[in-house]
Amino acid sequence: MANRLLMVDPARLRDLRAQAGLDARQLAEMVGTTTRMIEYWEAGRHTPEAQNLKRLAHALGCTVAALTGRRPGTETLADLRFAAGLSTERAAAILREDELGKELFVSATKLRDLERGRTLRGWRWRDPWHTGRLVRRLADLYGVPCRVVLDAWLRSRPNDQAPAMPDPGRKPPSAASLSRWGALNDRQRIYLGEIMRDDRMTEAEMWIRRAHHLPVPPASQWRKLPFALRAPADLVGYTRLQERLRARGVHDPGAGPTLHALSRSGLVSVSEDQVDLPGLGSIPRVVVELTRTGRAAARAGLDEPRDPGAPQHLLSEWLWRTILRIVDAGSDGLSENFLAGKAPFYLAVGYKPAPEGHASRGFIEFVPVMSEDGTHVREYRWHLTELGRRHVLEYAHQYRTIYPKLDTVPSGDGTSDMG
Repeated sequence: MANRLLMVDPARLRDLRAQAGLDARQLAEMVGTTTRMIEYWEAGRHTPEAQNLKRLAHALGCTVAALTGRRPGTETLADLRFAAGLSTERAAAILREDELGKELFVSATKLRDLERGRTLRGWRWRDPWHTGRLVRRLADLYGVPCRVVLDAWLRSRPNDQAPAMPDPGRKPPSAASLSRWGALNDRQRIYLGEIMRDDRMTEAEMWIRRAHHLPVPPASQWRKLPFALRAPADLVGYTRLQERLRARGVHDPGAGPTLHALSRSGLVSVSEDQVDLPGLGSIPRVVVELTRTGRAAARAGLDEPRDPGAPQHLLSEWLWRTILRIVDAGSDGLSENFLAGKAPFYLAVGYKPAPEGHASRGFIEFVPVMSEDGTHVREYRWHLTELGRRHVLEYAHQYRTIYPKLDTVPSGDGTSDMG
């Protein structure tokens, strides 16, 4: 389906100018055009070019999407180019400076055809490896993440094969992390390693709680691991970390100096809080938290490769879990009440994680359910968008690999089972 170029809503432009307290002459001076052209734009007789559209948004203190009425999570390739303030001629000229642009024989005409979903001549334009490279290059050119360009590409060209995006490889430890590990003595290395293992165990426990829809405290709380209670062990026992260190033969009166040595090196943070115990009242408790530097040093020393995480174009585990819940809901969709928290801001059409941030992925949307007599909306339910269904079918096999604990949908043609 061909995509129209962006159109500015004349009424919205007039309203935004009024809200900014500007008359047509003042706005024209800020944009670098004539008063008559502003009047033409506000009358709908002309549409601003990409460069003027970006200047117009800047002058009015709004986004390009605010002028065009484009809902977050529905952006096309043309939207991204206009938001960057680039004409097809200028964008093509920049792309031709690179080897990729020369290989693809990029031109303004080809960019317009790309944005409108038209057929492009040349086998490289049909090769996922080459189009994947172009997605990454356009992300640099437009100043947005690769995932934003990929999503816009699939909206603009829904019948094309998806561009091939690279998987992150396992990263070797950095020299700095190896150096920090090398500066520790044997005892400190054991402590750091056990703290990392306890951190991972706690993370797994939090994952299980989420899977069973139980309350989960913020990571800033549960990553503070109980190390010791300032009370006799025969009354309060040992913490899990103490038991692990006792099993390694290094839990003794030297625990305090060891912890503080790790803290001075920036590998852990040590603090105290209070915990209420039945019959004993409030007891001071020492807690430790592994820093990012400490985690990297422990992985380096224990020969554990750094986790590359999900590829840029894929979702984090908790967002993928949200998608699976909607898939599991089937054609009825997921009730509004069962999807709370921040997930919609990252996934839903019309949402953004932050006012100045990039739009959501646009994988899910609210769909109204009408009453039986059709007089009013009874409720709203979450469903996958076309792009959301495409994403699930396209990348389910990769999600199986990176999130093996999560049940995922079968590959192949399963759109009828996905909302």
